[in-house]
Amino acid sequence: MDLSQVKLSVLDQSPVRKGVTANQALQETVELAKFTDKLGYTRFWVSEHHNTTSLAGSTPEVLIAHLAGQTKNLRLGSGGVMLPNHSSLKVAENFRMLEALFPGRIDLGLGRAPGTDRITASLLNPSNRWAEQDFIEQLVDLQHYLNDTAEPGTIQEKIFAIPKAETIPPMWLLTSSGQSGLFAAHFGMGMAFAHFINPNGGPEAVKMYRDRFKPSADLSSPQELLAIFIFVSEDEEKIKRQQAVMDFRFIQLERGGSLMPLSYEDVKDLSYSPAELERIQYNRRRTIVGTPDEVKLKLIALLHHYDVSELMAVTITEDFDDRLQSYKLLAKTFL
Repeated sequence: MDLSQVKLSVLDQSPVRKGVTANQALQETVELAKFTDKLGYTRFWVSEHHNTTSLAGSTPEVLIAHLAGQTKNLRLGSGGVMLPNHSSLKVAENFRMLEALFPGRIDLGLGRAPGTDRITASLLNPSNRWAEQDFIEQLVDLQHYLNDTAEPGTIQEKIFAIPKAETIPPMWLLTSSGQSGLFAAHFGMGMAFAHFINPNGGPEAVKMYRDRFKPSADLSSPQELLAIFIFVSEDEEKIKRQQAVMDFRFIQLERGGSLMPLSYEDVKDLSYSPAELERIQYNRRRTIVGTPDEVKLKLIALLHHYDVSELMAVTITEDFDDRLQSYKLLAKTFL
């Protein structure tokens, strides 16, 4: 693979580290955006999560506005706005405003998952039925609002999303399965595959998306990227500690427990059942952790397997400087 063709991007969830406040976590996101902007990364996307103390990013549209004002070259976007939680019209106006303020630098990434538990999601949008057809209708409406192309005779024809900008933010669908990839192909949107959520079926989903892609007013040809947990370090001890924390995090998620901020000291002496050890080995497929040379070889193989040229790194560390250093070492490898 020609490494000069690989684009590197960031998905940041504003993790709240142990002993750190949510305010500090958000300031770290700002610092990371400035840092990766200088390193030459392509995109910096922020996520939407609710009802958790371990992640501080709840409103990507607000955070994007601040980050865009603090950086110069990065494309700022949502990874993503969880569309069933919101009105399509409000999402259109949020991102039209962002595009008007920062022309050509905004991405609208959309997800179908709630980004939280079902109870919280029902409070965010009491009319949410979690129905596939509702999501499809929201996508149709959103495209019409952004492009001013509502069908004649519909209610949407009388409604205009403001402000009207000269450019339109590209729309991406986030997926960890093939279903949303098919929606992305049908509507002519970009596709971001979340390998960090599901390490199975990604290459097949990307191929299906390409094969079925229909050009739209926004996108003339398929555009895809791959997102994965990555940690790069030259310190073997830090690699070991990072892997141990990530192993426990995944088990904690699968147990349905509360995701409290934690450190290596909290997990170093834990023992796991045979079933949990099996899950740990499975979940390690969602991550690439190691020295620069090790990570480079694994990522090249993964990019070949997916046949994509844009990699979006998700990095959460116990120490913020290690997070910065990981992105720096990754950039040295590919940029």
